[in-house]
Amino acid sequence: MFASVSPASPEFVADGVAIFAQVLAPNEITTLVRLLPENIAGLRNLLQKIPVVRALADSPQLRDLLAKLGCPNARPVRALFFDKNPAHNWKGPWHQDLTIAVHERHETPGYGPWSVKEGVSHVQPPAALLAGMVTLRLHLDDCDADNGALCVQLGSHLHGRLSAEAIACRDSARKLTCCLRAGGVVAMRPLLLHASSPARVPRHRRIIHLDYSPNLLPPPLAWFDGTSSGLEIAR
Repeated sequence: MFASVSPASPEFVADGVAIFAQVLAPNEITTLVRLLPENIAGLRNLLQKIPVVRALADSPQLRDLLAKLGCPNARPVRALFFDKNPAHNWKGPWHQDLTIAVHERHETPGYGPWSVKEGVSHVQPPAALLAGMVTLRLHLDDCDADNGALCVQLGSHLHGRLSAEAIACRDSARKLTCCLRAGGVVAMRPLLLHASSPARVPRHRRIIHLDYSPNLLPPPLAWFDGTSSGLEIAR
């Protein structure tokens, strides 16, 4: 049984994405940039590694966004850092975010396949659990089509988990390029198809990616709450 949610805006329900301007204050951005590593493509497990990120994930301004999105009781369950920059400039093909991080591997009906990323167990949960999750992408830099902004296929989350063949057949869907200033937030459903192109004018495109869920996992599974170290290129 998955948690019920509050009514969200009709646009977010239909499109699976919403853009909010000026959520983070300039001093918050400065603090985050100072704490995050330089000259890497990505970092995992920020909730465990950087206390300021955990505090921000539960901050009033992000709680307010979650309430507007219909998930006032969602809790942060994962945080990643992406930095598309001149040294790390990649293409992200069309995909859905299908895995979650858990404390330990326990074979559970409906959960699989399994993988390990930086020592942490990850698994694909049922599509119903993913459908209830929300991702907030916090932009620490201005982002536009020239430096690899995220592009999404509007409404694609409504079709559940998609095969590679189904994704390839949806390239004519309505698309939105998520351009916004530093301090803005892109909210999206993990099942929303999204991609990004290499930056044409490479510069920092630093993003903190926060996953939230209103649901607990079936025991003995539990959301990851340990610590680990290491760097990994992230989307």
